[in-house]
Amino acid sequence: MSEIEREAMEYDVVIVGAGPAGLSAAIRLKQLNADCNVVVLEKGSEVGAHILSGAVLDPVGLDALIPDWKEKGAPLNVPVREDNFFMLGEEGKLRIPNAPMPPLMNNHGNYIVSMGNVCRWMAEQAEELGVEIFPGMSCSELVYGENGEVKGVVAGEFGKNADGSHGDSYEPGMELHGKYVFLCEGVRGSLSKQVIEKYTLSDGHEPQKFGLGMKEIWEIDPAKHREGTVTHTMGWPLSRNAGGGSFIYHLENNQVYVGFVVHLNYKNPHLFPYMEFQRFKHHPMVADLLEGGKRVAYGARAISEGGFQSMPKMVAPGVALLGCSVGMVNVPRIKGNHNAMLSGMAAAEAAIEAMSADRAGDELTAYETEVRTGKIGQDLRKVRNVKPLWSKYGLTASLVLGGFDMWTNTLGFSLLGTLGHGKSDAEATEEAAKHTPIDYPKPDGKLSFDRLTNVAFSFTNHEESQPAHLTLKDADVPVSSNLPKYAGPSARYCPAGVYEFVEEEGKDTRFVINFQNCVHCKTCDIKDPAQNIVWTTPQGGDGPNYPNM
Repeated sequence: MSEIEREAMEYDVVIVGAGPAGLSAAIRLKQLNADCNVVVLEKGSEVGAHILSGAVLDPVGLDALIPDWKEKGAPLNVPVREDNFFMLGEEGKLRIPNAPMPPLMNNHGNYIVSMGNVCRWMAEQAEELGVEIFPGMSCSELVYGENGEVKGVVAGEFGKNADGSHGDSYEPGMELHGKYVFLCEGVRGSLSKQVIEKYTLSDGHEPQKFGLGMKEIWEIDPAKHREGTVTHTMGWPLSRNAGGGSFIYHLENNQVYVGFVVHLNYKNPHLFPYMEFQRFKHHPMVADLLEGGKRVAYGARAISEGGFQSMPKMVAPGVALLGCSVGMVNVPRIKGNHNAMLSGMAAAEAAIEAMSADRAGDELTAYETEVRTGKIGQDLRKVRNVKPLWSKYGLTASLVLGGFDMWTNTLGFSLLGTLGHGKSDAEATEEAAKHTPIDYPKPDGKLSFDRLTNVAFSFTNHEESQPAHLTLKDADVPVSSNLPKYAGPSARYCPAGVYEFVEEEGKDTRFVINFQNCVHCKTCDIKDPAQNIVWTTPQGGDGPNYPNM
């Protein structure tokens, strides 16, 4: 615990993160007990500023939380009307029929949404119930009680100089204490990572797996717009280099979400995920859709893909991990927001039950039991083998075997049991000498763009005088090890151009961290082969400012 003296505020439940999990938890706590004292702390400049998702939303979570969400004006305005799956080659495409797919893959009844706007609406519902929500409040450290339990967080520390010293306007922040703390930070949250390590919550579970999701919003020619159309593709341009695929969702106002996901267990360190995304947009099917339109926003974030077998233990004394802090994405469905909402409800119900029995600071085991055996666990168990099959045997095998396994799981059994993932994504990276460099075409500035140009469309801002929130365990590793062995992969796997190796005549190569560009995707913390890069929160309000991702 820090030696800095801070004021403390007491709450029943402290929630870190105003995403679908955190807001669902806050709403459910107040629904169950109007007198419950709840605070939500959000690092973004406003609720929704750091939310990025596809997103086709399964409303099952919202139905359970706020059954009259339609009457209350929830921004679910575009029901899915058409569902397409394509296998792409470099010039052509093959339609995959919907009929052989398991029923769980059907998007009927789902909605194309901006999850940022859904979260903004949910925040309004929470505040009407009396929840305190503080945006622009990064939580920089955990506060522990006398018995080693998590009893709170430090939030709102501002004004540090670049070297970490206290500037003239330094504010130490506050300690916010709760009987329980819910960590809803999203994928690879910095506090969640600390809790998982401190309490060895991953022991006995498969390593978490991740993907990098990149997304652009385009305004297109109205003649090409098909509101409610959902399209997913696999194959080109990734082919055998990596797993992944794309999504194209037609929402309202002649806009489309164009997204691309690259699984981060790829072996070839020369792979450049961002440039794979840009190349994808030159496929004839995509180029025809986008030509004459304009890109209006860009962003990126990591996606948890490990599924059921990779979920760590979710509770420790005084603290619970919710949503993507655990990893609740259904990979073949490309959906996790509904499970995040359900997890928030389950955590809230467990906390209310505990506090009603005068408990505090212990493990909310009822929450974990509900997640693993209830709707979330049932959703994830059915698809648990798709990701490991894809990783081990490739796309074609995963389509055939994975589809068969999902069908049998709908009947309640699996001939494959539960497959493991094996290596972490960092360990999957092989030395550069084993692979051929990949030649990527130069962006044309019309359909494809360089990283720094696109980052400007994420509206990212960081106060440059603060300490870099991306730190190195060993400052020598990038140049002494990662560059010669892996060809400096951080210069490519980052979708925002944060990392670069600078060569100056007569001088040693320098590793430069342009933290101002960071869109908080956390890929570096995940994919770095040496696990040498540590992502932490910058001061509150900094980072991307997504309008309607």
